[in-house]
Amino acid sequence: MIDLHYWPTPNGKKVTILLEELGLPYRIVPVHIGKGDQFTDAYLKIGPNNRMPAMVDNEPLGGGPPISVFESGAIMLYLAEKAGRFLPTDIRGKYEVTQWVIWQMANQGPKFGERGHFSRVPADQGDQSYAQRRFADEVHRLYGVLNNRLYARRYIAGDDYSIADMISYPWTASWELQGIDLGEFKYFKRWWDEMSARPAVQRGMAVTAGTPEDPAAISPEEQERRRKLLYNQRARPAPVE
Repeated sequence: MIDLHYWPTPNGKKVTILLEELGLPYRIVPVHIGKGDQFTDAYLKIGPNNRMPAMVDNEPLGGGPPISVFESGAIMLYLAEKAGRFLPTDIRGKYEVTQWVIWQMANQGPKFGERGHFSRVPADQGDQSYAQRRFADEVHRLYGVLNNRLYARRYIAGDDYSIADMISYPWTASWELQGIDLGEFKYFKRWWDEMSARPAVQRGMAVTAGTPEDPAAISPEEQERRRKLLYNQRARPAPVE
């Protein structure tokens, strides 16, 4: 059984899509990032970066004690290798996929996330126009990277569906909110439509972590507490010997 420490964000949904495609049994362990569950000492043992998702495989190949993995890209590489699916074993195919997994982790995810963050910064925090423009442009550029990649390929890594596709899809589900006109990116749109129609993708995107909160029920004091907890984090002190 796989324990997936999860909250329904794009980074979490990458992994649930893969788990649904593989048909592996898994259990959701909610990590309420708004309340700060990712900062607990217990979570730190499997997620030392204080971010989710993290995974514990209680039945690893070859037996032995459970294996924990953090970072969504590493989790997906692990699961694909364990199942022997969606990650080629030949050297050329393997790194064709791997480089796009790294691309998503190093480019698409961070830049899309920063665009979303700066679009929500309250006005009393100062002028955010440079950051908003910077990351809006970068998001547009990255859609272009995918569009050009998909010009002569059915999938991101070639002819075969892979974890490169699964890891890149969730961050694009909100293309409209990101200010993207899909008419500019017709090769991307063809891929996006195909991805959106896959039953396992639909199931993975729909995975929840309990009853959703009503934003209107969160007091201003609690909202402020969460902002202080989530943003402007500094280094966590190391244990004292």
